Amino acid sequence: MNLFATLNQTLDLIPEGTRAAGLSVLMKGAGKVTRFLPIPQPTLLVGPGASRRLGQALTGFGHEKLLIVTDAVIVELGLLQGLTQALEAGGTAWALFDEITPDAPIPLIERGLARFQEEGCDALVAVGGGSAMDAAKAIAIASANPAKDLRSLAGYFKGLSHPPPVYAVPTTAGTGSEVTVAAVIADPQRRSKLVIVDTRLVPKMAALDPELMTGLPPAITAATGMDALTHAVEAFLGHWATPATDGLALAAVGLIFENLPRAYREGRDLEVRERMALASTYAGMAFTRANVGYVHAIAHQFGGRYHTPHGLANAIVLPQVLRFLAPEVTDRLARLALRARLGSVDEDEQTLADRFLAAVEALARDLGIPTQLAALREQDIPALAEAALHEAHTGYPVPRYMSRAECEALLRRLLPSAPPSAAKAAEAPPEAPAAPAAKPKAARAPRKARVRKTPPADRDDRTDGPQEASA
Repeated sequence: MNLFATLNQTLDLIPEGTRAAGLSVLMKGAGKVTRFLPIPQPTLLVGPGASRRLGQALTGFGHEKLLIVTDAVIVELGLLQGLTQALEAGGTAWALFDEITPDAPIPLIERGLARFQEEGCDALVAVGGGSAMDAAKAIAIASANPAKDLRSLAGYFKGLSHPPPVYAVPTTAGTGSEVTVAAVIADPQRRSKLVIVDTRLVPKMAALDPELMTGLPPAITAATGMDALTHAVEAFLGHWATPATDGLALAAVGLIFENLPRAYREGRDLEVRERMALASTYAGMAFTRANVGYVHAIAHQFGGRYHTPHGLANAIVLPQVLRFLAPEVTDRLARLALRARLGSVDEDEQTLADRFLAAVEALARDLGIPTQLAALREQDIPALAEAALHEAHTGYPVPRYMSRAECEALLRRLLPSAPPSAAKAAEAPPEAPAAPAAKPKAARAPRKARVRKTPPADRDDRTDGPQEASA
């Protein structure tokens, strides 16, 4: 997508209004191409014991040796036992790389690559949150393209050789990385994130095992669930949406509104955990083709500069961006409201759209999501806005274009010193709908839940994403 970057630099010389119109036409045109891009979908194993069944399946694939990519706490908690026992029973050798940390940085990926090569592995199994799955993907593409370093692999289809197979066992319900075409890793030197995009990175099989998710504490359940909601909503609102991605996104939204509050307060309910895992996967399938938008563009900057967990960053930013986009997507917001069971078809679109906006804010509030980012600093806002808009305008099919001033104003409402009223004010012009004062009946406040220990890699709940970056 270097063409997008070059065009964006040229468009910087054009007044913002004219530039927005040009970018809109460009992105709509690109969407006509992406909808025909062949994106593989992994075979899904769903339900209690799915990770064990994945191990059983892998024994028949003829792999010489598998590298399991995870973190030390997942090992300590015994979450690998079903998988590894099945591999051993079937005679398949495996090695372990358990150093994954949130937002896996380049040096860590390089250590994982060395382990993969030293052990003579020919496939990888990622077990954990988004960081584990993305690390496995990055190791895979790097192993197949030794002439390129990780920075030169960032972008779209930069690897010449086919990577070895990757299999995934997500332990959170949020990132959707088990079905996406991208690997997102951290670049500590540049304080940014790198996104490697290649359809060959989609895992071959994925196990959605709710038994591995019951130990997630409420805060992580909330952040990862809001991450999945963001994926579904941005995929549904963007210009690259298709009937197929719409169906997946709507299904995800319905499942999340119905099950996320229950998963937050009843974490050991296997059925609820399974539905949230499916919601995350459906949202991942939707945005890996339809892409994302401003929420991710801004959240990526928070992650790169402040190491804010990606799901939490998305959850904080989502209500503000939806308020900005609302005037251009009233009809789409109304459809989301209907799928979330917030109204009926006989109500007008504006009423339904307002209700969905309020419901997203109420859901985040009930899940304990803050409305402001404690790490955000006023002096960082110009650079954050510039980077976020560059990422969004060179890679995302946003339905309404945001100016530099509008983006900076939005960010200032997220400052920890910003008064609550300012945080809820709409950045958009007067026609943007105001937040209704009443809380929707469908959004029930969950009971307080006890916080439990969680693996570090599950705290990353970072991303996602397919074509969701400016790389």
